[in-house]
Amino acid sequence: MTKPTDFAYFSEEHSAEVVNARIDAEVADPRLASVAASLTRHLHAFIKEVEPSHEEWLAGIKFLTETGHMSSEWRQEFILLSDILGVSMLVDAINSRRPSGATENTILGPFYVKNPPTLPNGSTICQDGKGEPCLVHGVVRDTDGKPIAGALVDVWQTNDDGFYDVQQKNVQPEMNMRGAFRTDAAGCYSFRTAKPRYYPIPADGPVGQLLGRLGRHPNRAAHIHAIISADGYDTVITHIFEPGCKFLREDAVFGVKESLVGTFVRHDGPELAATNGFDGAASYLEVEADFVLATASGRSAMVHQE
Repeated sequence: MTKPTDFAYFSEEHSAEVVNARIDAEVADPRLASVAASLTRHLHAFIKEVEPSHEEWLAGIKFLTETGHMSSEWRQEFILLSDILGVSMLVDAINSRRPSGATENTILGPFYVKNPPTLPNGSTICQDGKGEPCLVHGVVRDTDGKPIAGALVDVWQTNDDGFYDVQQKNVQPEMNMRGAFRTDAAGCYSFRTAKPRYYPIPADGPVGQLLGRLGRHPNRAAHIHAIISADGYDTVITHIFEPGCKFLREDAVFGVKESLVGTFVRHDGPELAATNGFDGAASYLEVEADFVLATASGRSAMVHQE
């Protein structure tokens, strides 16, 4: 008779143990063995909870197959699947824990372009002139409140039509809605742009179909991307979210954190708008967005304490 501890033969009760017993601890990479064993336990527990029919299991296999077929050099449908399940944000949160008071991370997104033009503070990144004028400014500080001079604030966003420049090559100007700015001696930066707007993630593939069948929309809350970096400090990948966006509380990829919701203040009057670089505008929005960086050593110490 097979003993309860003998996992040579398959049984429903001990299915995960049977699979994990085949891992050779003397040969396998320890981390890989640990991850594979945990995956097996949770996957088998999921199957036992759901009890899928053969037809449902095959539908799942077909969905994953179609997701792979949809992926290419320019599109990663599996990352999109990870995004809409909240997994991308969870992985990012685990890997970007920082001391209290430091600016929180959120996901990078697929439309980042390295080496945008470095522009003087106060310059505009809105080359197509579309959208409601918006002035963004703030201070980059460390967790002790000390301004950080020479920090790089790398920003990008969609235009007022809801597209990134790389999505509309030969339609938008190259590097439209992108720029990098260095903080001055007081840690200050500033740039002009347009009010961010919401936009849909790619919804023409299996992940988009899944969203529809779950009664979910594909829209991201309106935001400005930012990467803030400085020598000796932990780089922050974050967003500035527009507080009035109707998708703020239901971002399709769960990228919104409460601390990242900005304050947008409207200023009326063409003279005031012109004074701030918006000639011909009747009004503009002002956004004050400060960023707080943790030192690389402080970040390392925090990770080792956990």
